This record gives sequence, C-alpha cells and structure tokens, in this order.
Amino acid sequence: MNNQDIVDIYDENKNKTGKTKIRHKDILEKGEFIIGVQAIIINSKKQILISQRSALKAKLPLKWECNGGALLSGEDAVDGLIREIYEELGIRLLKEEAIFLKTAKNDHRFKEIYLFKKDIEIDKIQYKDGEAIDAKWVDINEFISMFNNGEIVYNVDFDINDYENSLLLLGI
Repeated sequence: MNNQDIVDIYDENKNKTGKTKIRHKDILEKGEFIIGVQAIIINSKKQILISQRSALKAKLPLKWECNGGALLSGEDAVDGLIREIYEELGIRLLKEEAIFLKTAKNDHRFKEIYLFKKDIEIDKIQYKDGEAIDAKWVDINEFISMFNNGEIVYNVDFDINDYENSLLLLGI
C-alpha cells in the first residue's frame, strides 16, 4: 500500500462523483464513499484462507483477515482485488475465477466481496509488500471462533450464511 494512493469518490448510491482523493490523507466528507474489495478464497476442503496483518499496520495490527484493499482510481473491482492479493500474498488469481458474493456498506466504504475456489500451499505464499506476515487455512468453525474471540478483523463482512452461500456458488 502506498500512502499516496489516489481513489475515486462515490456517492451513497455507488455512483462515481468525478472526484478523487488521496487515501489515508484526504478526509472523506459526509456522503462520500470509496470502494474496497475482499477475496474469500476457499479450497477443495471447504477451508477459508486467512492471513495475519503485520504488527506495523496502523489499524488492526496482528489480526487475521480475508485479504483485500481499496480500489485505485480507474480500477474495476476484480482487477483491484487481483492486484491486492498479488501484492499481499504473491498469489496470482484470474479474473474469470472470480464469483461475486455481495456488497457490504459501512460509514464511508462499499466493499465488493468476491469468491475464489483455489487450493494454495501455505508455504508457497509470498508476503511481498509486508502487509501480511502469516497465512493459514481454517474451517468455518475455527473462523467463527476466531471472529468471536476478536482474532479476526471486526469488518470481515463474512458469516455462516455467506459461507454456506459461497459453497453453493463455488459448487463445493
């Protein structure tokens, strides 16, 4: 992540306003939103890939998460997500592998959540940009337990209903 990332600004209906801002520098005003993306990667054993955030992260250090980030100006959701996953984990995802799950919305962010069915060996993961320091596969029960214990970021936007829907969408 670069502190000078330029992001497009959207209104409350997810329409581009024509404005851009510098992420982590410019303050979003009331009614201004950015678009974030998140990948839920599930393997053939129905496990979810999570990674641990670096201790150097300003927000939520050492918490576990499903990876993603913010779209840069002009980027579409899947391209931005593929870029983020490669930067953070060194994993190359393909656009045609992405399956849309849902859009979540909070104070100033729409989050586009996509599914990927992929078997990845943990020892092949490369923490390229230093944002993540570890990764592991967890089953849904461990995922929920970790979330309830505060080990997973509070804004993961993925629950048991989403998981069950994901398995159907992925055909596993």
